[in-house]
Amino acid sequence: MDGSGSIHQSIPSWLTSVLLGYGAPDAAHYKSRQMRSYALNTPGVTPPDAALDYGDTFLDESHLKDSFPQCNLVVDNNKTDSDISHDERKKYRVRVLDQDGASSAFSPAIYTPNTKVEATSYPFAKGISGNPVRFTPVQVEAVRSGLSPGLSIIVGPPGTGKTDVAVQIIANLYHSFPTQRTVMARGDIPERYLLRLGSGERDLQTTSQHDFTKMGRVAHTLERRATLLEQVQLLSESLGVSGKAERGADGSPSYTCETAGYFNLHHVLKRIHLFEKKVKELKNKTESDVSDKFPFRAYFGDIGKEGTARLSIQEARARFSRIQEVFLELAEYRPLELLRSQRQRSDYLLTKQARVVAMTCTHAAIARSHLIEVGFQYDNLLMEEAGQMMEIETFVPLLLQKGESDIAKSRLKRICLIGDHHQLPPVVKNMAFSKFSNLDQSLFTRLIRLGVPYTELNRQGRARASIARLYSWRYRELGDLGHVSTRKAFKVANAGFKYPFQMINVEDFEGRGESTPTAYFYQNVGEAEYAVALFQYMVLIGYPAERISILTTYNGQKDLLNDILRQRCGDGTPLAGVRPGAVSTVDHYQGQQNDYVILSFVRTQAVGHIVTGEHYPTERSLDEKVPSKSTLEVTDVSHLGSIVHSMQEQLLTTGNQ
Repeated sequence: MDGSGSIHQSIPSWLTSVLLGYGAPDAAHYKSRQMRSYALNTPGVTPPDAALDYGDTFLDESHLKDSFPQCNLVVDNNKTDSDISHDERKKYRVRVLDQDGASSAFSPAIYTPNTKVEATSYPFAKGISGNPVRFTPVQVEAVRSGLSPGLSIIVGPPGTGKTDVAVQIIANLYHSFPTQRTVMARGDIPERYLLRLGSGERDLQTTSQHDFTKMGRVAHTLERRATLLEQVQLLSESLGVSGKAERGADGSPSYTCETAGYFNLHHVLKRIHLFEKKVKELKNKTESDVSDKFPFRAYFGDIGKEGTARLSIQEARARFSRIQEVFLELAEYRPLELLRSQRQRSDYLLTKQARVVAMTCTHAAIARSHLIEVGFQYDNLLMEEAGQMMEIETFVPLLLQKGESDIAKSRLKRICLIGDHHQLPPVVKNMAFSKFSNLDQSLFTRLIRLGVPYTELNRQGRARASIARLYSWRYRELGDLGHVSTRKAFKVANAGFKYPFQMINVEDFEGRGESTPTAYFYQNVGEAEYAVALFQYMVLIGYPAERISILTTYNGQKDLLNDILRQRCGDGTPLAGVRPGAVSTVDHYQGQQNDYVILSFVRTQAVGHIVTGEHYPTERSLDEKVPSKSTLEVTDVSHLGSIVHSMQEQLLTTGNQ
């Protein structure tokens, strides 16, 4: 491996013993004595008792109080419980002191009445919606762990919001340490600081109109540069420094990033200093109208008009800040005027401008040599779905940079692994490698088995309580969020079905059960026909097709499902063009979700019940008993097929969709 001689510099010293499996399992945890010493003696790392910037993690002061149960909470030095305000949203910096309880592998979040929590609020930025999630105390502890130096392991059972926690950690890291780079992004991080490497973006199911690839970021930067230079040109023309005649033949601005900087220095800042000098001479500064002294009236165009005649000193300074933000951003784009090739520009964005870089572990292995060659460096590493990565895949992202040359140490300060070792392990097709070499055990799983402290999220809000009970026994104290028992969507029944979930036995269809046309290419025609017929039934009674996913455990069955869907919902059929939200294998679908799932195991046994005469959405409650005359037991694939066929015939006859 190129550059392997610097591995000892790339891997943090505080992580080595934990990776090798000797020494104290909690040595890399942020509460350990080793990490406290590291934090105190390493530049750029927050001391153990320093205040951490939680940004918009808390929705209100009540949420802040609930997030630190049993603690002695002090907000802004003197507030008490009676002073809690629910009206105005704020951001908070939080400092946790006098933590008596020691961390353990099973309960790292231990708070006692002796634990003092000091919170300092600061204004919430206008025009930003902010985090909408009311994080639980365990989720807040996970965010705290991710913001602290060291190794953080977060176990997220299905529906517990581990992706929300990951996004919050990334956002808080950016706002807390804006000069540091995080490898692994969020609406309140400026778009120019986000970058995605590799081609995985095309597989994402997203409504975003932004292109975060290297080429997309370069195009966005150049477009943004042109927009800002146009504002500089308009400002210059409003001050009489330049005129429209100086524009290009196509009307483009006459300024570059370099000349814009000179214009700011000699004309804009000069006028701001003169304004401040005049303000000092005013007697009543709080109520003074400074519109006549404001130097950029012509540029803003709304000063001096009816309804906007007055301009306070604070408003004037806010407008100065808006102007200076333009020049500060243009200063970041100046190197692009010197770099001409696409490769040079994209490498510059990667190594100098981007603060959050996302990539897959596969791309990290492919691009490692180039990243080291261009001097890529990063301070924080966050991996999602770490429980499904092979150990070597998890190890490669640690080696994407050389060690600090002057101190021969790793620059990495925080490593956060998020996943679930109770879900799918790494996929290793070679059985010998999988079992005898133990390649099906992820680094995430190995560290947990070694007793490394972890935070396990303990409240799910995705599934009905009855469905969650199918897997909650695998986790410690996994419960439900409040909305699972109160929100209507969880309380009403599934239209057309008697039970919230059913295990359906599909007998051999036309004398055929399982088949393997080629090795490991498992198919079951009966199950595939049943799954597609069930999908048709749901669509015909009103379910939105995109809210239904059809999953299976084998690629062969997935291909068969797609073939049958093309036949049953193809051209010339009543459901022409209708497709489910996804047709995928279980391992490829991990990390995604949908409202209704049809799962084909290919090898399974049980009986299905549907409710006749009911359409989506239904008002029938989940606990309401269905009369036996309205219940129809589906005996086999042919029976369900005949039901769907009759419904399609009725659809063609009535034309009612």
